[in-house]
Amino acid sequence: MTALLDLHPLLLPAPKAILLVGEWRDVPHVFGIHGHPDYLPAVARVLGDRVGSDDGEVDAQIICGVAIEPLKNPEAYRLTVSPSRILIEADDARGIAYGARTLSQLLKQYGRRLPCVRIQDRPAFPIRGVMLDISRDRVPTMAHLLATVERLASFKINHLQLYTEHTYAYIGHEDAWRGWSPITPDEIRTLDAHCRSHGIELAANQNCFGHLERWFAHPRYAPLAEIQGQDTPWTFDDSVLKGPFSLCPGDPRSIALIDDLLSQLAPCFTSPLINIGCDETYDLGQGRSRAEVERRGRADVYLGFVEQVCAIARRLGKRPMFWADIALHHPEALGRLPEDLIGLAWDYEAHGRFETWCEQFRTAGREVWVCPGTSGWRSIVGRTGPRRGNLLAAARAGIAGGARGYLVTSWGDHGHRQQWPIELNALAEAAHRAWSGEATYDPRATSLHAFDDASLALGGWLDELGDVDAPLRLLGGKDGPDGVRRPLGNRSALYQDLHMPWDKPWVGEAADWRSVEDRLAKLFDSAPLDIAHELTAEIMHTLEEASKTARRATMRRTSPTDPAWRRTLAESFRRLTARHRELWLVRSRPGGLDDSVRAYDEIVADLERG
Repeated sequence: MTALLDLHPLLLPAPKAILLVGEWRDVPHVFGIHGHPDYLPAVARVLGDRVGSDDGEVDAQIICGVAIEPLKNPEAYRLTVSPSRILIEADDARGIAYGARTLSQLLKQYGRRLPCVRIQDRPAFPIRGVMLDISRDRVPTMAHLLATVERLASFKINHLQLYTEHTYAYIGHEDAWRGWSPITPDEIRTLDAHCRSHGIELAANQNCFGHLERWFAHPRYAPLAEIQGQDTPWTFDDSVLKGPFSLCPGDPRSIALIDDLLSQLAPCFTSPLINIGCDETYDLGQGRSRAEVERRGRADVYLGFVEQVCAIARRLGKRPMFWADIALHHPEALGRLPEDLIGLAWDYEAHGRFETWCEQFRTAGREVWVCPGTSGWRSIVGRTGPRRGNLLAAARAGIAGGARGYLVTSWGDHGHRQQWPIELNALAEAAHRAWSGEATYDPRATSLHAFDDASLALGGWLDELGDVDAPLRLLGGKDGPDGVRRPLGNRSALYQDLHMPWDKPWVGEAADWRSVEDRLAKLFDSAPLDIAHELTAEIMHTLEEASKTARRATMRRTSPTDPAWRRTLAESFRRLTARHRELWLVRSRPGGLDDSVRAYDEIVADLERG
């Protein structure tokens, strides 16, 4: 293994320009800091106990000052390590803090002997955000949230949202959140303060139109839904779904509910922004609002309700943002959007339409953020190729199209069963794209700075794991409108096959799935696990689940009528379920856990039917 001292600086995110000047500087453990008084606290916060008082024992100086040549960006900085001093220059305390974060990463790699270096850096996007899903069963513990904020801040992330449907403890709405271990107002205030102390803005987030099926499961809220009756069908893209999903926009009780929720939620956040959701309301016009949609048009009805929600947000002193998918189906109506409404253009594949969407919002004179995804949900192991292409496409289009924000989404569809290392690996790469744009990404930097892995192998290893089923994803895909084959979207082949009934055919021969088993076995043998115990346990569980899933796929193609194999696999998945329960409680609250394991219960039941 190459010593860290012998390597070029591994920085996450990568800086715009770096020059090694060929000399080294020995440094003590504790530094003295000097310079502009407004800038010193920023360095002290980042370097922590490595900053001391200048009492004679501190013999190294970090000098912080206003850039002699203005950098013309409040987050830009220059960092110079010379034989005589360390100098951080910026136009603003934010830039000084980011320079200190880069210095902190150099210290992590090189220890007490730093290379003399000149770094000049600035972000590709002013807003570099992460959205964590806390409504698909998994609500993180406060300890995990606080630690995540610190880790994201070290990646120069400056914006955070917690996607919320029913997992906030609204007063008077206990039926909706009881049993889900919700985030409380006091916890949000604590988290907000923690975020601010680390240079991160915590913005409120509450879906205000669709994705409210958890609310409609209760008799008190069911009458507000567009679709009445749990068995009433409606169409979503090419799928037929059943039951309530979105609020009925014409029912005055709908906007009254949203007014109550936002009035409770908004004051807990110091950020002036609020995400009102409003995505995927495909049931609109298929239920109670059918006549109104036929009379006025779907876009008019949809935008009318969005405008009402925006008015509430504005009254509460917040600037609204919304998921722009429905509005982008009606680009001719974008000019009608409230001028202060931020459009969140999301797509989770490498062939996303970010360029078109940025252009449409720019033409309409509205602010837009690009929103790619981690590709961890519905995957077990992640989806490295699609994720990498998606993150890069969003950065490229966002920069070219003038997007102000880059918000990566970490969803938890169908039980939020992916483990934290899968998400953290993706979030690190997303942070690189948000700051560094199209610059080359180095997974070794993620190994070191996201996982504290001195071997530098884990990031690349996780990327290889995330493409272990890539050939089968291509087999399971569809041809795009241009005739080019698209891989299976929004899920991995492992996940897809696992959730197919035992006797239902799907893509791949037994040999294809044996190849996946072989690749997983090799990854098991090469796993770099000199990391924190919790991360090791989560990675090994991921490997075990992927391996058992591939084995199930092979056996249902070679021995579909063998009851012994089905019993063996059923027992394997019972053990996986028990381990999932144990690992869940390390980082997440108990509410939602029973719902998460239902998918495993269904797999076991299917195996036991043979």
